[in-house]
Amino acid sequence: MQLAGLIIFVLFIVAGLKLYYNTQKRIRSFQMPPAAKQLLQEHIAFYRNLSEDQKLEFENRIKDFLSHVRITGIGTVVEDIDRILIASGAIIIIFAFPGWRYNNISEVLLYKDSFNEEYQQEGNDRTILGMVGDGALNRQMILSQASVRASFQNSADGHNTVIHEFVHLVDKADGAADGIPEYLLSRPYLLPWINNMHQTIEEMKLNQHHDINFYGTKNDAEFFAVVSEYFFERPDALKTHHPELYQLLEQMFHPVK
Repeated sequence: MQLAGLIIFVLFIVAGLKLYYNTQKRIRSFQMPPAAKQLLQEHIAFYRNLSEDQKLEFENRIKDFLSHVRITGIGTVVEDIDRILIASGAIIIIFAFPGWRYNNISEVLLYKDSFNEEYQQEGNDRTILGMVGDGALNRQMILSQASVRASFQNSADGHNTVIHEFVHLVDKADGAADGIPEYLLSRPYLLPWINNMHQTIEEMKLNQHHDINFYGTKNDAEFFAVVSEYFFERPDALKTHHPELYQLLEQMFHPVK
């Protein structure tokens, strides 16, 4: 029995090493878009504010993401700018966590514009700009190409569809998209986060002109995604108007090491 257990352990280690080396080989062989650096500099404010060493790290994280997540156009052509914007929105959220990779997604489906709950791109009920798939669409995300590009045109408007949807994936990493990101927030901060979140949602319901996007009142998961957009796009405003929320989000996304 002990020998069998040892054999299983060795096979497990060998399989893990093989996966690791295959992953590293895939990343090394992946070719970044030729104008990646220029596109990042022109369109990603987060990237422009990094040091040179951090910029190189950001580029490597982008390369890693694009090497294992396909971006497929549905009724539109995927361009290099789309790849860079989508990957950047994904990495911005987890940049403070060097070892974090999105293991719960394998493909982004890029629609030309908005779509409805049946994934149709025609009709008057097309109000959805992004969606994390489940069921038959598990490990997939759908994004509107128009919204992806608009998200990075104004980096301080508090709205970013790419960040919003990838925050859902981070939230979902602990098993449930419930607005309580247990992988990001240590236990002493969980109850303060839940209390502050619910208090803010109630305040928003009483004031539809609240500075936080009213869509966040739909449920806890949407609140977390909406306020995270706010945190990354307008941190100074969030800190001024909601200092406790800001501190909790700072603890999540930029923990003190």
